[in-house]
Amino acid sequence: MTDAALAGAVRSAVAAVVDPELRRPLGELDMLREIDVDGGIARVGIALTIVGCPASDRIERDVRAAAGGVTGIESTEVVLGVMTPEERRALTEKLRDGRPARQMPFGPDSLTRVIAVTSGKGGVGKSTMTANLAVALARRGLRVGLVDADVHGFSIPALLGLLDDDGLPPAPTRIDDLMLPPVAFDVKVISIGMFLRRPGEDAAGVVAWRGPMLHRTVQQFLTDVFFGDLDLLLIDMPPGTGDVAISVGQFLPHADVLVVTTPQPAASDVAVRSGLVARQTGQRIVGVVETMSAMTLPDGTALDLFGSGGGEEVATALSTAAETVPLLGTVPLSPALRTGGDIGLPVVVGDPTDPAAAAIDEIAGALVAQGRGLARRPLPFTPR
Repeated sequence: MTDAALAGAVRSAVAAVVDPELRRPLGELDMLREIDVDGGIARVGIALTIVGCPASDRIERDVRAAAGGVTGIESTEVVLGVMTPEERRALTEKLRDGRPARQMPFGPDSLTRVIAVTSGKGGVGKSTMTANLAVALARRGLRVGLVDADVHGFSIPALLGLLDDDGLPPAPTRIDDLMLPPVAFDVKVISIGMFLRRPGEDAAGVVAWRGPMLHRTVQQFLTDVFFGDLDLLLIDMPPGTGDVAISVGQFLPHADVLVVTTPQPAASDVAVRSGLVARQTGQRIVGVVETMSAMTLPDGTALDLFGSGGGEEVATALSTAAETVPLLGTVPLSPALRTGGDIGLPVVVGDPTDPAAAAIDEIAGALVAQGRGLARRPLPFTPR
């Protein structure tokens, strides 16, 4: 094969390499530059999106492997450059796919199903459930995004292991006015913790905001963060029925809602309120999940530390004559679930045979089986 033919083969191989942040092939993103081959040595030029791109090492490694996999290539030199401002503008326009800047892509006509995970009070395992559920859905081959809307009590980055050596969440990469969410376990994630916790700040991670700031933060997460094409967007809601719940109801009145509770009345009674507020905004309650349910001890006995029946009671209270709200599953108390949260390894990955992991995976399957509610949604067709 001639050097020119080899160069063409290398270009085809490198064009198929996927950018780890944008999740699209380099060729589609117009990131390829001059590629030539001389005596079995390939020289590949790549234009990164920004200076200091955090994915540069991964891209260089993958490009080198792709080029080296072409028969006849003995070694590869990767030359990294940076896009010009004009090239970045063209890229952002391509990524928006014709949508204006700062327009929310998750409106009623979107193909992305939005599920807000809510609870009446804190400490019921809502964030742990959301993180594991997102990963379980991604492991089923779905494209999943996760918004950590629990601004005052954000924990999603830690639960998904998105912390650097200093224990800080990574900041999103910015391409002009687009923010690229970090990815963990194939889930695209955004959280206020990625903007607050910077080295050298004594009060790192502290958020003392009221309504307008919270509203603006939720809006920016939904409009300025580039998630790309998603099958599902999960939103980890703060507990209760405060400002963020109202804002999400305004931005996403078509969203589905999953209510999380523990078995005890102290949690289940207030969980009903969060569901009722969501329904008042037009959102659809798709189910209830009970966490911290009875666990089976080695001798076969059941330890129901928080009682029993709370999830069923919430589902019954939220059901109406026109709509039955199901109890989608009960997640038992689990040391593996707790340990996985502490080390940033979701139990559905770290210990998939654990009873809690199995229960979460069944809940993920139940959500997928439900499909999307199309009531009050415009359908993309033109009458003829």
